Amino acid sequence: MVKSVLRGIAGLAAVLVATSVGLRAAETLQIRPTVHEDQVIVSYELDDAYTDTVRDAIASGLRTTFTYELELRTKTSVWFDRVIATAVVTVTDRFDNLTRRHSLTRTVDGRIVDELVTEDDGVVRTWLTTGTRIPLCRTAELDPARDYYVRITTRARPATTSLLGLPRSISGQARFTFVP
Repeated sequence: MVKSVLRGIAGLAAVLVATSVGLRAAETLQIRPTVHEDQVIVSYELDDAYTDTVRDAIASGLRTTFTYELELRTKTSVWFDRVIATAVVTVTDRFDNLTRRHSLTRTVDGRIVDELVTEDDGVVRTWLTTGTRIPLCRTAELDPARDYYVRITTRARPATTSLLGLPRSISGQARFTFVP
């Protein structure tokens, strides 16, 4: 009796984990680091993150924010990889139910870099899920012919939770070798 209950609990846990992994796999983070002139710049796109839940939160008038934490790292022989540079990109949508307009704001490290007012849902989706040519650091900080990677962790607010009740965040990374 006890064994069958334990098997049932283990089976349920396996289904929950598999379902959670399947749900997370629907959202993928594409990262494209490039070296242009004397800067490392990063572009990214978060596929399938503009869900019905996000649209409903926006339509209800809740301020919706996507936060992207960018890190340029390199492998080291010790336990932790070395962080070379960081940046935090925050994109906020404030929807006005009366005018039916979205006020979009993009900040990098707390500084406003772009603002836009629009009625177009496609523009809102692009703003919330795409970052283009974000400067991360100067190439003078990099060692030639060394491997680096850009890691991005993203969160959306209002927070949605996973099937297990944990806060949702999506992470990804892309490797590159710096050749001057």
